[in-house]
Amino acid sequence: MKIFNTLTRQKEEFVPIKEGEAKIYACGPTVYNFIHIGNARPICVFDTLRRYLEYRGYKVTFVQNFTDVDDKIIRKANEEGVDYTEITKKYIDEFWTDVKGLNFREADIHPKATENIEKIIEIVSGLIEKGFAYEADGDVYFTPSKFDGYGKLSHQPLEDLQAGARIMVGEVKHEPMDFALWKAAKPGEPYWESPWGKGRPGWHIECSAMVNRYLGETIDIHCGGQDLIFPHHENEIAQSECYTGKPFANYWMHNGFITVDNVKMAKSAGNFFTVRDVAEKFGYEPIRLLMISTQYRSPINYSFDAIEQCRASLTRLYNCRDGIDFEMQNASHGEVDKELEKMLAERRTQFIEAMDDDLNTAAALAAVFDAVRDINTAVVGKNASAETCELAAEVFDELTGVLGLVYNRKKEVLDSDIDAMIEARATARKEKNWAEADRIRDELKSMGIILEDTPQGVKWHRE
Repeated sequence: MKIFNTLTRQKEEFVPIKEGEAKIYACGPTVYNFIHIGNARPICVFDTLRRYLEYRGYKVTFVQNFTDVDDKIIRKANEEGVDYTEITKKYIDEFWTDVKGLNFREADIHPKATENIEKIIEIVSGLIEKGFAYEADGDVYFTPSKFDGYGKLSHQPLEDLQAGARIMVGEVKHEPMDFALWKAAKPGEPYWESPWGKGRPGWHIECSAMVNRYLGETIDIHCGGQDLIFPHHENEIAQSECYTGKPFANYWMHNGFITVDNVKMAKSAGNFFTVRDVAEKFGYEPIRLLMISTQYRSPINYSFDAIEQCRASLTRLYNCRDGIDFEMQNASHGEVDKELEKMLAERRTQFIEAMDDDLNTAAALAAVFDAVRDINTAVVGKNASAETCELAAEVFDELTGVLGLVYNRKKEVLDSDIDAMIEARATARKEKNWAEADRIRDELKSMGIILEDTPQGVKWHRE
């Protein structure tokens, strides 16, 4: 598998630190609000990365954090007149509601910043001892100019980054680019005891601490949105490598931005949508499909038409899979369709080649829909053998499972009235009462029940 490494700006063969294993860290949300559709992209993309590596036989350790102490959280708690922990608990619970809807598989570890204060203090103390950080009035700052590699992820020299940096009123930094590792507590803020007095961690240090604690000094893949490249990930590299003296992460993967109707999403622009907002109108699964419908580094444009197109595509997938099940009910045992077997083997290869090319989910989806066409041609309504149906189901479930799609399949149960209407229509057809049969079909259609007469019997689905 080749991965585009933000650090080197080129595709590289993925060679894990330990053969057959992959350690991945994904930056998680700051829990002060519902996640928005911009958050949904890395959630869906890197869940798919994890699924694919496991599909290819890797033992994956996947860690995604919660930032549960932060200026935004404290401000929200003050606005609502509650303790900050009430805010974080509420929005972690809401996070789980949304990501389960998106079919995100729970990470192996979901650590919180507040659970790792001891490790954070340990690393900050080490950076001070090594001369990369300093204490000033209860704050602790890191000095990027002391790290020769600063700017290597964002590919900007330190002098260019310094050009826009300023020391704000009230700050006691030595240099404009210095960033906080530890913040002295202000009145009314949560705090922890430390060698520098009461305070709380800065944003960047928490991820370095959690990577170090749960995954080790060097990891295989660190991932997140493009907006995190600078300063967050740049600062993570600097403080981590200065502390350990070793590379922090061998591969860096960053997903592209999301626009809304071709305009950058922002609350000030009035085009800001939470995942919950969109899911209430369209469901969660179309969101997941949209987020992997293009190669992860490319931008995505969210629009009504785009999400509707995803709904239509999902209908094709569900109809194909339901069609396989329907054929299976009455299928006789026999030989596997050799032509279909050959075509599906080619689709599997096509899928793997796409995913091996820097997780190209767009091309992988094309392989899936090619497989759907093959299955519809050879199986649905074709009196296929049970063995052929089983092959079709196996390949369909395998490929869609890697992408985390078609996860809402439930055997639908008609209520007794609708069931009786379908039976009444069957009776009318036997009696050649075509007018009554058509009337019942039309009535069912008005109720959203579509009937399809096949040689194997009546097949139905909801509109």
